[in-house]
Amino acid sequence: MTDTDQPTPDPTMTRIIEAVQLGQAGARAQARDQLTALWDEIGPTGDALHRCTLAHYLADLQDTVEAELVWDERALAAVADLTDERARRHDDALRVRGFLPSLHLNLADVHRRLGHTGPAHTHLAAARQLADTLPEDPYGDMIRAGIRGVAEALASDSTRRLDAAP
Repeated sequence: MTDTDQPTPDPTMTRIIEAVQLGQAGARAQARDQLTALWDEIGPTGDALHRCTLAHYLADLQDTVEAELVWDERALAAVADLTDERARRHDDALRVRGFLPSLHLNLADVHRRLGHTGPAHTHLAAARQLADTLPEDPYGDMIRAGIRGVAEALASDSTRRLDAAP
């Protein structure tokens, strides 16, 4: 792709974003149903960007922490199949390494809430180590704040959901 090329339109990503927006507007069950149906269409070996993005957002729409863990693990597994080239076809600024701090942070938090302190510390350490890839912008600030919040919750042995969930 050259500097003048635009990313290729991606109808699946559009559908994912629309469902995420629906969930953010308060229609969590409807968003979860749409994303789950889309996951069934994509399948466990479909496009890695679709799987990673969908699983990442679907984790936040689960009713149980155990179900959230399953989707967070799927998001991390999918990113292993994702290439920078594929990510840039969606958005030229995307790089796979930029996904990792958030994915590990979410896993650290869900393991913490389940009382799995070992895996929580492991994923938190990975998120911290990878945070240097984050931009100095609101997104990067949000992830760094999430890392601090999960670290504080782990240090105090808290398993409650954080007010500002990562």
